[in-house]
Amino acid sequence: MAQTVLWEVVDGIGRLELNRPESLNALSFDMMEALDAASAALVQRTDLRVLVVSGRGGHFMAGGDIRDFSRLLDRTPGERRETFRTAIEQRVNPVVERLSRVPCPVVAKVSGACAGFGMSLMLACDLAIASSDAVFTTAYAMLGLPADGGLSYFLPRAVGSRRAAELFLLAERFDAQRALELGLVNRVVAPEALDAEVEALAARLAAGPSYAYGRIRSLLADSLEQSLEAQLLAEAEAFGDCSATEDFVEGIEAFLAKRKPRFRGR
Repeated sequence: MAQTVLWEVVDGIGRLELNRPESLNALSFDMMEALDAASAALVQRTDLRVLVVSGRGGHFMAGGDIRDFSRLLDRTPGERRETFRTAIEQRVNPVVERLSRVPCPVVAKVSGACAGFGMSLMLACDLAIASSDAVFTTAYAMLGLPADGGLSYFLPRAVGSRRAAELFLLAERFDAQRALELGLVNRVVAPEALDAEVEALAARLAAGPSYAYGRIRSLLADSLEQSLEAQLLAEAEAFGDCSATEDFVEGIEAFLAKRKPRFRGR
């Protein structure tokens, strides 16, 4: 049986690839377990300097696997409630938390279908590069469901509460250009240019000041929940810690020498 999630780290660039192309990488219960295990292994890697999340076969993720979920229709309402709640709490939520907190930049490489949890996964990343053929939808309401994977957390922060309500309640499909206008993705490129665009971005980030990137991620993640006073203190602490790194010394020396810095991530 093929692995539903593939991962590797090569030269500081981590790759987390959804691998159910025959199902548009739809999230099955088996894939939940595989994604949980793969993400847990990835974030333990000390050589990880950037992480790219993608889907194999021309699609990012088409939401939940409806055929897989339909196997639960003969269960009692209570059994269905417990099955889904347990799976989300124990398998899905940890993945999103890890992607949100791993101390390196995370890039979503989005093509084809990006629906439901696929949108959650994309928005848990720092940057999203989309192919012009990408199609997005929250999808949940069409199945009588609310949200999972933090989409009700990420989406209002990305587009505002009014637009988030529209995207959730109407569950309409929209294209990559609209996603760019809404601020859901950072760039839209032609399908044939997607691989090269993401590879260039990953290489650039992998060569950057990894420790500082991690602190930037933490500051941004905490900023919406903290007071200005708390954020100022957090910035001062992070600034002081980063100034004690080798990368800070290299950055200053490179600037003074008018050369490109050679950061080592420490």
